[in-house]
Amino acid sequence: MGVQGLTSFIENHQNLYREVRFSRSRLVIDGCNLKYLLYFSSGLDENHGGEYAAYESLIESFITALRTCEIAPYVVLDGGSDVTDRKVETVAKRSEDRVQRAHEAAASGKQMKILPRMADFVFRQTLARLEVPMAQCFEEADQEIAALASEWQCPVLSNDSDFYVFHLPAGFLPTSHFQWKEVKGSGSRSYISCRRFYTSSFCAFFGLQHQLLPAFAALAGNDYVKQSGIKWAKFVPAGRETNRPQLEGLLCWLKNFQDPQEALEAAVVLMGQLSENKKEVLHRLHVGMEEYEPRGSKLSRFFLHGAPPEFPALEEVIRPLSLKPGSPEVLDVLRLHKMGLGCAVEPEDLPSTNLTSRPLRQVMYGLLLGRRTSVLVNEIDREGLQLTCIPVKPVFTRVSERLRLCSLQEAALSDRLRVLLEALGVSEESLGLLPPRLKLPAAITCYWLQRAQPPPDLLKALLQGMSNESTKRKVDMRVAYVFNQWQVCLKDGVRLNQLLGFPLPEPDVARKKLYRTMLSMVLQSQAQRVLVASENLQKAPTHQQQNLKDLKDLKDLNTNLQQLFLQHQDEETENEVQTAMAAQEELRLQEEHLLVRDRLQNQGEEQQVQQTRTGP
Repeated sequence: MGVQGLTSFIENHQNLYREVRFSRSRLVIDGCNLKYLLYFSSGLDENHGGEYAAYESLIESFITALRTCEIAPYVVLDGGSDVTDRKVETVAKRSEDRVQRAHEAAASGKQMKILPRMADFVFRQTLARLEVPMAQCFEEADQEIAALASEWQCPVLSNDSDFYVFHLPAGFLPTSHFQWKEVKGSGSRSYISCRRFYTSSFCAFFGLQHQLLPAFAALAGNDYVKQSGIKWAKFVPAGRETNRPQLEGLLCWLKNFQDPQEALEAAVVLMGQLSENKKEVLHRLHVGMEEYEPRGSKLSRFFLHGAPPEFPALEEVIRPLSLKPGSPEVLDVLRLHKMGLGCAVEPEDLPSTNLTSRPLRQVMYGLLLGRRTSVLVNEIDREGLQLTCIPVKPVFTRVSERLRLCSLQEAALSDRLRVLLEALGVSEESLGLLPPRLKLPAAITCYWLQRAQPPPDLLKALLQGMSNESTKRKVDMRVAYVFNQWQVCLKDGVRLNQLLGFPLPEPDVARKKLYRTMLSMVLQSQAQRVLVASENLQKAPTHQQQNLKDLKDLKDLNTNLQQLFLQHQDEETENEVQTAMAAQEELRLQEEHLLVRDRLQNQGEEQQVQQTRTGP
């Protein structure tokens, strides 16, 4: 979680850094930190659904810069939530703050550092496509990152202040000083200018014993210590200027100690009344210190030899899931029976867009938890501007209830595909005209059209925004809300597909081509409705006129969508769209002919009945 204020404190002591020309080395990267920093530092859209193509390009440029300098990146990502309650308050406060910031962004149009829904997926998918070694931890990644860097004697790249505390033999490279956009030199002499931090320099400058650094971090960040109101600033020598008197004073106070235990016990005495809970306070301080203590790496063998890491208390059924990119929420469902849904920039007076895809998550919960008695999953979502916990019941289908998580990947492809398509409410036949890579987004879009039911004018505005080269123009937040609904369906649909072992190919979320070919997706979805309407017509001829009107409305909508997409197509997209359009046009003509024929036939029958009644 970091030590509050430590980064700005060290930035105020620039002499603690060493200027270096970094090249020809392994580099362990804090993946979650990099994901946020790349997006937020580049001015990409946050409020209207995100700019995923530009984000993908940025990630590619970053990896290219590293490889130009012969830097081998190893990306380590956070896993599930902490099973203890050590950080539950901090996590809750951050979530509440995120909801407030999302509301302010929706109301004012300001960028408030709200990561768009699919940015995490684009980050992972792009790294995988670029064949960047990547691992996901069981829980928070900081300790594993530090352990791996220590074993490999290479630096860590992050902006997390925790890495100012870990003992890293090859140092810590703050991302804010890592000038990867300006690679210098050429050929084998290419390098990236950056600043390197060593804890040895920090301890020497402040006269602190190295073994006291974890105690410093624990005391600086512990809630009991903060509540006690200890004025560490009083230990700062008179006349010394500092931007963080509490941290500076704590360092000055710690100079008097050699042993961490001695320092912690002395700190408890300073707490006054809170020291009555001495045992509990000391325990929590020790737990805080343990987060920075060195340990062996569990990821080294995984990166070098592909051997699965041995995490403590990790059941065999969970281990394969923990290694999959994109499954930290899955781990939370399995271990904690909860799912944090996150929030998007959307009007607070509208329901959370997460509600649209809840049925998909319920199927996923059923696959993960099986038929356990009375097991509910607590979804953490917003209601208005308040975070709330909603108990959600897992859902089972005739096929999914037979599947077992431990053998899910070995289940028949037909069964896994059936579970996915039944959850999305789409038949396999309706996707038959589409290329494989478009089938999943097509099915998800059909689900979205059935659940969210946006009016055609909103759908057109949505597609224009997704197809345009720039999203900088002013976009109505109600249209952005519709887009958020589609994105959360895409996110949960992709996640369910991952859990089922990819019965359908995964889409390239960042590619504009995906959105430009959404016409074929809508056509496939609407074709099913036309067929159903035709069947109903034969059963109930009195609905002929309404069905003909619906068919005309569908034709008008599809024509508008076709014109929209053909403005932005490339050759491959054109072939895909034209193939789908030709097939759908043929189907439409057949259905229209059938409707007209049935109408004429019914008119003839009515005339015969009338003649029979009137007689000769």
